[in-house]
Amino acid sequence: MKEDGIIEKHAIDAIPLEERQPWYSIAMIWIGVMICIPALMIGGALVSGLPLKEGILAGVAGYTIIILIMTFTGMQGADLGRPAAVISRSAFGVAGSRVIISLILAVGTIGWFGVQANVAGLAFSSIMKTWVGADIPVWISSLVWGLIMLTTAVIGYKALEYLNYIAVPALLILSLYGTYVSIQKFGLETLVSHSPPSPFPFIQGVALTVGSFAVGATIAADYSRYAKNRRDAVLSSVVGVWPAGVGMLAMGAIMSVVAGTYDITEVLSTLGLSGIALVILILATWTTNTINAYSGGLALANMFNLPGEKRALATVIAGVIGTVLAVGGILDHFIDWLSLLTSTIPPLAGVLIADYWILRSGKPEKWEEYPGVNWIGVVAWIAGSAVGLLLKMGIAPINGIVTAMVVYLVLWKLIKRE
Repeated sequence: MKEDGIIEKHAIDAIPLEERQPWYSIAMIWIGVMICIPALMIGGALVSGLPLKEGILAGVAGYTIIILIMTFTGMQGADLGRPAAVISRSAFGVAGSRVIISLILAVGTIGWFGVQANVAGLAFSSIMKTWVGADIPVWISSLVWGLIMLTTAVIGYKALEYLNYIAVPALLILSLYGTYVSIQKFGLETLVSHSPPSPFPFIQGVALTVGSFAVGATIAADYSRYAKNRRDAVLSSVVGVWPAGVGMLAMGAIMSVVAGTYDITEVLSTLGLSGIALVILILATWTTNTINAYSGGLALANMFNLPGEKRALATVIAGVIGTVLAVGGILDHFIDWLSLLTSTIPPLAGVLIADYWILRSGKPEKWEEYPGVNWIGVVAWIAGSAVGLLLKMGIAPINGIVTAMVVYLVLWKLIKRE
């Protein structure tokens, strides 16, 4: 956005009511966020362990939980008009918030950079083999595209802004067409009778879905702060996230059943959609990863309190780490990666919800910044993450959220903090 735009003017300050946006404007931003390669891959990951119908239902349940989380974090954003990094200063303290929120943003964005650079590398190797007969190792292609994406994130490339206007609709059209081809070739009955290659419980599918958008749900205030009221914050999330998220997930699931893998490159090739489809895949990952590298760099800069002139260096570090993950084949550990996000990020939302909606009764006038580190919030988050990781019964993100809320409230009462 331009330097005099709302986002730049009010980076951490409260958004004035006269500058708030209608709910549908915020919903359109969420829709754009949801139409992406990872959303398709989540669907593929679900049907690797669940039958098609159950996989889609797990996605529906997962996104419903995501919306419930966003209802609370989003309404708080609308109440206070501030981003998540500032809102969390009450629950984690000013210093604690800077480190913890920046850490989850860094882990999330850098990890997704690695996943998508790996996807681009797979697509590029496939294109080169099909078009010119060159057999380029995937790790080399992933390295090259990781560096290209990193470079454009550091130096800026205006054309990418316009490229995004093409890549997002093109990806949606490609997904719709791929789904149509899958149904036409194999029929719904064949797809529904699919037997997953590596079965896992339904609740794990729900948890994986939550993990796929856990970062977005936790920092929903970054967008909902522009909402005029609580109703608009909730409406923008429900309309913007749920239909687009479930729709992309379902299309990814259907196409992956046909290919027998959640590797989106192989999925498109199996459907006979190589060539231009793989080019679209590369463009879509490129535009998204430029943002991932930039956001990861900002998160690192904020976490280590780096001056403005060092932010380019932070972006380089974020991109290099992401590229190393891509070269190492992070895509082969995609479900493990999702499981990590599933267990460690939702408890943050649990702490925020307990602090604002229970301890402070959801009243903006009671919200205040806590100086230094609020160790109660930190301990509650760690406890929630541990339960999410170690408890093998129930739904991991729900376990983590509830544990974090209970620990936060109990410790607060015991210590009798004013």
